[in-house]
Amino acid sequence: MPGRTMSPRRDLMATHQHPGQHPSNEVSINPLYARSGETTVPRYRLPERGLLPDTAYQIVHDEIALDGNARLNLATFVGTWMEPEAQRLYAETADKNMIDKDEYPQTASIEDRCIRIMADLWHAPNPHQALGVSTTGSSEACMLGGLALKRRWQKKQREQGKSTEHPNIVFSSAVQVVWEKFAAYFEVEPRYVDVTPERPHLTPDGVLEVVDENTIAVVPVMGVTYTGIYEPVADICAALDRYQEQTGIDIPVHVDAASGGFVAPFLQPDLPWDFRLPRVQSINTSGHKYGLVYPGLGWAIWRDRHAVPEELVFQVSYLGGSMPTFGLNFSRPGAQVLLQYYNFLRLGRDGYYQVQKACQEVAHFLSREIQKMGPFELLSDGSDIPVFAWKKTHDSNWTLHDLSHLLRERGWQVPAYPLPQRMEDTTIMRVVVRNSFSMDLAHLLLDDIKRAVDQLDKDGALFSSRRPHAKTFHH
Repeated sequence: MPGRTMSPRRDLMATHQHPGQHPSNEVSINPLYARSGETTVPRYRLPERGLLPDTAYQIVHDEIALDGNARLNLATFVGTWMEPEAQRLYAETADKNMIDKDEYPQTASIEDRCIRIMADLWHAPNPHQALGVSTTGSSEACMLGGLALKRRWQKKQREQGKSTEHPNIVFSSAVQVVWEKFAAYFEVEPRYVDVTPERPHLTPDGVLEVVDENTIAVVPVMGVTYTGIYEPVADICAALDRYQEQTGIDIPVHVDAASGGFVAPFLQPDLPWDFRLPRVQSINTSGHKYGLVYPGLGWAIWRDRHAVPEELVFQVSYLGGSMPTFGLNFSRPGAQVLLQYYNFLRLGRDGYYQVQKACQEVAHFLSREIQKMGPFELLSDGSDIPVFAWKKTHDSNWTLHDLSHLLRERGWQVPAYPLPQRMEDTTIMRVVVRNSFSMDLAHLLLDDIKRAVDQLDKDGALFSSRRPHAKTFHH
């Protein structure tokens, strides 16, 4: 079984300020907003007296002005823009608790409509028999999908008089970290199929190398985080079909469609990756990614109710009856669910196609132009989800980290990072094209990349023993 080093645990306190680390333990109050005699409030403890609403607003407003510009954040998959009507709906429904289906029955009904719409979009045999749930994000949806698979495997093992110890789950080493978390939290052995230059994603052969009777599922990804490419779900399912014929072992598939779940149905409608494949038992997606909703919203959909063990489903009161629920969180916002339904009504199939196609066109344009610059080689061009990545093609005295730093001086957040194990010597840059990223912004980004490359070719690396201080990005 291929090994893989788990990502090092981040120091959970590393990003928090402590009183001794800040130049001041007090926050200054603008005199225009202060009550008589007020000049500061404590930074790390509750003030003795509260502030006026506009004073509290101004303090928070001024501090978050130091955050990056969300429109220029090309690192995140998470949506950063919605229409004014959606923003108004968001403000009007911010108080709704999704779990309280008895008090907010219409919100619960709309959640159910969204589930049916997605089950139909993903070709469930009977959308009205599918089981689904909204979540706080795709990460929770992954946890629920994995948990259902583990319990289902345990039940089958017990029925056959076999051990329920040592379950494992299979995915590529380029999988999102949430699956590492699932394996650690729910005591399932993660089996990684390492990506390589020759095999940059999960493949049928790689899957067959590591599966066995204790495999609870294989998890291909529709939109790998590093490059945006689709893993070959249909080919993996076909390989598992042959494996079952040879061994009698039936291994289900869960598709992590966090990004691709709202792209493939519109840009690649004939690609079989969803419930058209009988082996696919469950799918997760992020409403707050290419579902075009503000964070945080995820969805988990199962092809039918038999895919989720009954002991995991709880009944809650709803319109004088009951509704099945399955989730890790209890109280959580309902507004994002309503925003998802707003988008379904507002856009329809054609609208989603137009939005995703426009994003893909921007990704294709940028990837082509970056490839033409010379020092770069594309790893993907945005032909799957509107995400593309590139690496340097030759050695020089500057790195992609230097390029990322210069772009940040102009406000662009374009990440540079190493590929997974066995390819960690390769550093790449990645751009996520979202709904708010126009062709005009793409031209501006391209101009800044060209300017930064010219400067780096002339002046060399930003960070080295010869150049200990960062240079300024000249225009």
